[in-house]
Amino acid sequence: MEPLYALLLVAGGVPITILLLSFLAAIYYDVSWTRIPPEFDHPLKLRIIFWLFIMTFIAGKTCEFLGICKQVEFIRFIIRFRKVKLDPRLFSKDLLFNGVPVRVYQPKAPSPGRRKGLLLFHGGAGQIGSIDLYQDISNKIATAADTVVVSVGYGLSPEHPYPAQYKDCLTATIHFLQNAEVYGVDPSQVVICGDSAGGNFATVVAQKLTERPDLPKLRAQILIYAGVQAMDFNLPSYVQNSAMPLLSRENTVYFGLQYFIKDLSLQGEVLKGSHVPDDFRLKYGKRVSVDNLPERFKRQGHGQVPLAPYKPEVYKQVPELLQVTFSSIFAEDHIIKQLPETFIGTCEYDVFRDDNLLYKKRLEDCGVKVSWFHAEQGFHGVLNFTDFRFLSFPAGVEMLDQIVAFVKGL
Repeated sequence: MEPLYALLLVAGGVPITILLLSFLAAIYYDVSWTRIPPEFDHPLKLRIIFWLFIMTFIAGKTCEFLGICKQVEFIRFIIRFRKVKLDPRLFSKDLLFNGVPVRVYQPKAPSPGRRKGLLLFHGGAGQIGSIDLYQDISNKIATAADTVVVSVGYGLSPEHPYPAQYKDCLTATIHFLQNAEVYGVDPSQVVICGDSAGGNFATVVAQKLTERPDLPKLRAQILIYAGVQAMDFNLPSYVQNSAMPLLSRENTVYFGLQYFIKDLSLQGEVLKGSHVPDDFRLKYGKRVSVDNLPERFKRQGHGQVPLAPYKPEVYKQVPELLQVTFSSIFAEDHIIKQLPETFIGTCEYDVFRDDNLLYKKRLEDCGVKVSWFHAEQGFHGVLNFTDFRFLSFPAGVEMLDQIVAFVKGL
């Protein structure tokens, strides 16, 4: 596909007029559908980023319509233009861990003993994102926390359908646990970390490793605005941030259906909850109850919205949404009790905020030690804007600093 993309950019396959129309459409969409609360400190910067996102999606859809390439391929191509240099204080090497691509970052400075190790699972709805895109985050954690970082390049959907993503992350983690000493890492000091979809994969990996007593136990897991449930999309944070960039309530389900390669017309039914069987509601409903949220997040007027009546024909098309390998909050108590110490990072202006608060309570109820940081000015994806020149956000820097402090304190 690379020659086609070059032709697009050099020969004018996507004319200036299309780019201009994409820009105008992005502004129209933003003005018409998004709502940024007046309390948010940097609305213009966020809008500019959102316009760029929408323009990229529209241009990708245009390419798909013209038969040039798929939308997701175009988005990945555009993302590759962001280049982050390796920190000069680090060595890096691209390897395969049992067939899974990884990049290992090691501090150049000598260490008196074995270091901690951290596996990083990037976000991107399981469809975009890469090791390169997250190199700034890897640089920061490896240098500031004096830690060996392994960034995992798991296979992306749709080329690698679910559950390939968490399985690749699990494969890489097992390999690292078994070979940590090769990289100067203490195998008892290995941490897994993920944001957004990567956070989802981290929760599943941690749960799966409870079934492997032959391996060293994880020292900790770090979950940054992770998606952990697909039962109820009407929690207060989904309502409050339903039209907040960069991830709206509707797009949460849209991208989820894309990830699972499902019929996108099911979006409305899933948003209403008609995919949830009655017996599942009875058994697990309390785990996603508003009653389990801290008082300050039980927003007035944002009480529990009941799920729509169950429709078996909808559930049969999307059973994966409620599987514990995606909705990890529904794992049984005996699994949760074995999980390692956890850091959870949430953002005020993020649909996934309440998912993480509910998972936090679930962990604490089962005796797991949890450290929590809440970015009052954070939004979904803010971690990717810590070193983005004039489009950087203090909340992202603060979140990354908290991650580093947590790792150093283990």
